Amino acid sequence: MAIPSYTGDANPYGGGDPYADYRTPGSTGFPFSQYADLADRSLGAGVIAANDEFFAERENLLKPGAAEFDPEHFGHKGKIMDGWETRRRRGAGADEPHPTDADHDWALIRLGAPGVVHGIVVDTAHFRGNYPQSVSVEAACVPGSPSAGTLLGDDVTWTTLVPRTPVGGHAANGFATDAGQRFTHLRLNQHPDGGVARLRVYGEVAPDPAWLSVLGTFDVVALENGGQVEDASDRFYSPATNTIQPGRSRKMDDGWETRRRRDKGNDWIRYRLVEQSEIRAVEIDTAYLKGNSAGWAELSVRDGESGEWTRLLPRTRLQPDTNHRFVLDTPAVGTHVRIDIFPDGGISRLRLFGSLTDQGAAGLAARHEELGGAG
Repeated sequence: MAIPSYTGDANPYGGGDPYADYRTPGSTGFPFSQYADLADRSLGAGVIAANDEFFAERENLLKPGAAEFDPEHFGHKGKIMDGWETRRRRGAGADEPHPTDADHDWALIRLGAPGVVHGIVVDTAHFRGNYPQSVSVEAACVPGSPSAGTLLGDDVTWTTLVPRTPVGGHAANGFATDAGQRFTHLRLNQHPDGGVARLRVYGEVAPDPAWLSVLGTFDVVALENGGQVEDASDRFYSPATNTIQPGRSRKMDDGWETRRRRDKGNDWIRYRLVEQSEIRAVEIDTAYLKGNSAGWAELSVRDGESGEWTRLLPRTRLQPDTNHRFVLDTPAVGTHVRIDIFPDGGISRLRLFGSLTDQGAAGLAARHEELGGAG
């Protein structure tokens, strides 16, 4: 359903800078924004097809960061926009110049990781007089790596996540949704035409149990494998979810960094593993955190929502810009892990290598079946 209030249409130009961004904060205020973006390019998401991208390329929809606007940037086809923009639709002829109610443009999006979608943001930043009248979003679960032609076939079942709903221009339009199913692909429709700057798809990763079973040992807290951040003490400079993103950090803000503490406390992140797991090795990476890495870190593990926390890794000195590796003397079994850093600072990545227990494998298989199965 639509969130009752979005960030609002752009105000008419009443003086001042006509290109300034006067919006209030966007997707950070939505109730589902604590979830990971399943359409993140770093997870492998992509816009695989669109029926029209005359003014601006479809790939812009999933670019990281906010959309940018250069009022003097024009090309041979017109204004260059940092988003996906289609040409203006026309009717059948002079007597019927307007598009029909059914006319619309579409883009097919492959999620970076299959999952349960809890919220969608259709951001029309800088599309002030050329945004769509309304949008709708559908989702499908198709195993493998289907082509655009396969996805557009008659045998694919699409589930409506966002019914056709009016949207605002130069606004972060948020929609809460919970179909209770696992999806791999989305279809974004804009009616009848126009432009969308960014698409964000917030939800929980739902991995394929068969794939993880074949892997054997894997990172049981990785976002792409179904791990997630449940809470963190501080997200001042960057989100805690960065610590379980794929690959190594490539720059300082690609990790987790807290503000400077002026008390005697410490900062922490609490994670939920993909399912109950046996952890045998740990990596704590402080890549690109050179003058602001955590001084020390310790890890604790808990089995179940009400289990007791036990020490997994004692308080250990960390070095700046370094990947620290630890082989555990005794494997640790649990469903949750907490990292405490002292006194503040940050880490770029946390890796917990292990495998699912029999109980964890059974739980993951049951969850997969509950969400509709498929690879």
